[in-house]
Amino acid sequence: MTLYQKLATRLREHIQHDFYKSGDKLPSVRQLAQEHGVSISTVQEAYRQLEQEQLVEARPKSGYFVCVPKKDNLPSISRPPQRPLEVSQWEEVLNMLMNRSGNKGVQLQHAMPDMKASTLKPLLKTLSDLTKQKPELGLGYADVRGSEELRVQLCRLAVASGCQLHPDDIVVTSGCQEALSVCLRAVTQPGDIIAIESPSFYGSMQAIKAANLKAMEIPTHPETGISLEALELALDQWPIKAIFVTPTCNNPMGYTMPEDKKEQLYRLAQSYDIAIIEDDIYGDISYQFPRPKTIKSFDTDGRVLLCSSFSKSIAPGMRVGWIAPGRYRDKVTHIKYVSSSMCPVLPQLAIAKFIRLGGYAKHIRQMRHNYEQQRDHLLNAIKIHLPNDTRVSFPVGSFILWVELHPSIDTMKLVERCREEGVGFAPGPLFSATGKYRNCFRLNFSEQNQEKREWAIKALAAILRSFDSRIKRSESEISVLT
Repeated sequence: MTLYQKLATRLREHIQHDFYKSGDKLPSVRQLAQEHGVSISTVQEAYRQLEQEQLVEARPKSGYFVCVPKKDNLPSISRPPQRPLEVSQWEEVLNMLMNRSGNKGVQLQHAMPDMKASTLKPLLKTLSDLTKQKPELGLGYADVRGSEELRVQLCRLAVASGCQLHPDDIVVTSGCQEALSVCLRAVTQPGDIIAIESPSFYGSMQAIKAANLKAMEIPTHPETGISLEALELALDQWPIKAIFVTPTCNNPMGYTMPEDKKEQLYRLAQSYDIAIIEDDIYGDISYQFPRPKTIKSFDTDGRVLLCSSFSKSIAPGMRVGWIAPGRYRDKVTHIKYVSSSMCPVLPQLAIAKFIRLGGYAKHIRQMRHNYEQQRDHLLNAIKIHLPNDTRVSFPVGSFILWVELHPSIDTMKLVERCREEGVGFAPGPLFSATGKYRNCFRLNFSEQNQEKREWAIKALAAILRSFDSRIKRSESEISVLT
């Protein structure tokens, strides 16, 4: 590398590792030239390269500063159909779930956390020790509500989200997907209507489908979440039995509802006397401090069923989730019993110890830091390489974001072409009951390194250019014919 490239690399690493944070002033050109023994023109060229990457900005008479991520190209406010609909898209969801290409290419479609983190080593050691020293614990029946040691630790974690829970208030499940399914069955009957954000996680949609319910998709803002005005209109018009939301670090949009809006949502459910199923699976990996409150923290009459798991904060293979079901505890416990009886004990005990000894808190701090950096890198790559009219969400937690392309692009066709090149993403229609959002898709930025992620975005950009040329060619042929 040339001298200016070496200097640019050093400054880039300092920015990416938060030595210099967003908005910080960077050393002057003269100062860097003296410190590194290079010419002023070398420093200027290094800064020029970082400007092109949109990592730094020059301010007249002030010097160079670390760029503050901009949110001027957010996705459009969703406008779903204004009536309850049966959920479809299962075949498309299954096709994506089965498309696991191992180490081939860059697979950004699955919402998988970083499972190679060194901060998980104490947990893995504990799990290994339990398997060797007390294997009998994993062979017999256990409490249908889950391990008491784990439920005690879950109550400790819940305090950060504003909840005061007792171990008896919690039912452990096999991941959050079972938690959501159990809750839906506890508060509805087949044929009932559920109000849900739009777009919404395809697993939630499929849980609604499996329970023979209808989804009432509600317009959703990419920064503040579900529209309370539209929700109230829907509640007046339709016999909605429950509200199903992911208000903190939403999947797929990444927003967190403001605290006052969460309380308003709870009061709205109270006034219509219906339940709220709150999916808080990403809450622990919010970049905000203190951790955002849950809707459950405002619950005074037990109508909020809070669901979460360690699938996104630790690893999905642990299969440890939980519910704080409020007034529906007995019904939830019964449904959990008849559906899967109990959950494996050893992972519960290992996670309980991981939390108790402080390993979980350390892991979460590291993951928040890593994911926020990786978000900024991916946003920058999208801004540089994808078309100028691309809209993209600005996640305030988790490791997923939502991309909106020009309306002419069909991501169901695009995903097939991208798979051929070794790039995977989750197409938008999976996140709607009826296959809306055909020009949108979701990306994961947790596992792959920066070089691979950037390669994937460049490959996607090249494929988009070929799509765009085909569309223009088709339009010109139509104009000739007419």
